[in-house]
Amino acid sequence: MRAVICQGPRQVSVETVPDPTLPSPHGIIVRLEATAICGSDLHLYHGDFPSVGQQLGHEGIGTVVEAGPAVTGVRVGDRVMLSAVVACGTCWSCRAGDPVCCTTTMVTAVGTMADFPGAQAELIAVDHADAFVRKIDDGLTVEQAVLLTDILPTGFLGAQMASIAPGDSVAVFGLGPVGTMAVHSAKLFGPSTIYAVDIDEARLGEAERLGAIPINAKSAPASAQIMELTKGRGVNASIEAIGHDATIMEATASVAAGGTVSVVGVNLNMAMPFPMGLAFFKRLTLRAAIAAIPGTWDTLVPLLQEGVIVPDSIFTHHLGLSEAARGYELFDTHADGCRKVLLDPTR
Repeated sequence: MRAVICQGPRQVSVETVPDPTLPSPHGIIVRLEATAICGSDLHLYHGDFPSVGQQLGHEGIGTVVEAGPAVTGVRVGDRVMLSAVVACGTCWSCRAGDPVCCTTTMVTAVGTMADFPGAQAELIAVDHADAFVRKIDDGLTVEQAVLLTDILPTGFLGAQMASIAPGDSVAVFGLGPVGTMAVHSAKLFGPSTIYAVDIDEARLGEAERLGAIPINAKSAPASAQIMELTKGRGVNASIEAIGHDATIMEATASVAAGGTVSVVGVNLNMAMPFPMGLAFFKRLTLRAAIAAIPGTWDTLVPLLQEGVIVPDSIFTHHLGLSEAARGYELFDTHADGCRKVLLDPTR
């Protein structure tokens, strides 16, 4: 089969690799129908983590072509969506849809480690399918189903962890796909005002279309602009969707006393400085987490089916798997107005 392989910093290629085999009686093989490039993939693309030889990707949907005898939730022929994150699949937490709190092993993002080949491929093996896949519900588009595999649950988690109450003010830092999903999700909780922070004018324009107030951090620090707009008080909550040290600091500086900082941008910097004095004297709450993807599906699927969340415009480029290198370059540089790339493994 064909798969996208990382060859080094800013180098990916489509290579022929062995077809996957059933990982256990609890596993399935899925022929992928659609997959996507995520901001988290860029950490490997940039060489931030060891990635040479890694089969990339963790967002995908497709059809089950083989199932182990212990799988009960799906069968051969079912169209399914995959969780971007997996763990042991057998503990009480995994069975409850929360692999992040797995009691036996650390949660892993598919396509980030050699033992977990990614979804930017023609086929993928998924172990413990009953915990980590879901049959695609009626009425969902291909794009919506792909969004449910990672970035919509992650954006929703960002809003959920922010403890937004009706009438609150919220700032979202970073308007890539996850940040845009955070804007969509924050609106569910009834805030009076959403400030949307980025340096990309096109992304700021899209956030404004969604009803947010755009703040271009190129002109002045976003925290200073937010303090001016809120007459020195700050916002009730901030959602950081980039994962940079600097933007986490800015998100923290923008929050009012007693407020909440919610971080869903991936940041694994164990030495990151943090303004503890500010958090201490302002009685701030800081939350940071990876989204437990399967546990969000029962909430998010009806919101998509009923048109409460309408996020389909996030995909600006539809390419074949064979064009993955171009897709990564477009997504990395935002060239041609690129916001998110959907890859077709049949092309």
